[in-house]
Amino acid sequence: MIRPVVYLLFLCLSMASFPVLSQQLNFTVTINSERAKTQDTDIFDQMKSAFEQFLNARNWSDTELKPQERIKGNLLITINDMPQVGLFSATVQIQTVRPVYGSNYESLILNFADRNWTFEYTESQPLEFNQYSYLNNITSLLSYYAYIALGIDYDSFSPRGGDSFFETANNIVANAQQSSNPGWNQNPSDKRNRYWLANDLYNSQVMVPVRDAYYLYHRKGLDLLTTNPTESYQNILEAIKLIQEANQVQPNSILTISFMDAKSDEISKILKAAPMELKEEAVEVLLKVDPNNARKYNDILKG
Repeated sequence: MIRPVVYLLFLCLSMASFPVLSQQLNFTVTINSERAKTQDTDIFDQMKSAFEQFLNARNWSDTELKPQERIKGNLLITINDMPQVGLFSATVQIQTVRPVYGSNYESLILNFADRNWTFEYTESQPLEFNQYSYLNNITSLLSYYAYIALGIDYDSFSPRGGDSFFETANNIVANAQQSSNPGWNQNPSDKRNRYWLANDLYNSQVMVPVRDAYYLYHRKGLDLLTTNPTESYQNILEAIKLIQEANQVQPNSILTISFMDAKSDEISKILKAAPMELKEEAVEVLLKVDPNNARKYNDILKG
C-alpha cells in the first residue's frame, strides 16, 4: 500500500482533547547478552522493553499510519562487553522490511551492521531525545536508525521521498560528534559507520542514483511484478544499473553495500523468471557491482 502523504490533521471538536497518535514504527528488539559480565540479567529485559517503547511509541513525523502500515523492523543487539555497571559495548544488526503491493510478501529493504555501539543505560532510565541537541548516546543511536529506516522506506514509495528524514539523521550525526563515542565522525579509515551512511543518503550527489534505485526497484519493480512482469523486470534491471552508475564513481560506498546486502538474495530469486536476454544483461551488471556474490548471480542464468 502506498503510504499517504496527507492525513486528516483535525478531529471533530468533541474529540479535540484527545491526542492524535501517529506512530510510524513497529520494531522488535532482541538483545544477546551472553558475553556480558554481569549476574543482573534483568537489566537486559528492561533494556529491550525500554528500547521498543522508545522506537514504537514515539511520533517520528506528522504522518499517521495505521497499525498494519507501520514499518516493521528488527534490532538485534549483541552485547560484547560491559566494562562497568551501566556501560555497554555492542554490535547491532538493523533490518526493516517493506510490503509488496498485491501480495503477502515483505521485501527486506534495510540490512545494516553497526559494529560500534557504546552506550550507557541504567535501570528505569528515562529515554529522552531532542533532534536539535545531543542528550545521550543511546537515544541518539536509536533515533538515528529510526530516521534512516523511515527515509529509506519513503524513498521506496516516492522519488527521494525520504529527504526530511535523512536531514534529521544527518543532524543527529552532527550533534553527536561532540561526544567521544565511535561511529559519528568522518573517519577515513572507517567508511562503514553512521557518519558515512547519513552522508551518502543526504549530502552526496554521487549517491543520488542509489536513492533513485530504491524507488525504481520497489515501486516500479516489485510492486508491478504480478500485474506487469515485463515492465517490472525492466525497471529492476534499470535500478541495478543505477547502483552500478554510483559504484563506478565511488566504489564500495556504504550505501551501495547496504543496498546489495538487503537485495542480493531477492534479486537472484526474482530474476530467474525473467527473459534470458534481460537476465544476461542483469548478471553482467551484478557481477561488477557485487562480485562477492558471483555464484549467486550466475545461478540466475540457470533458471
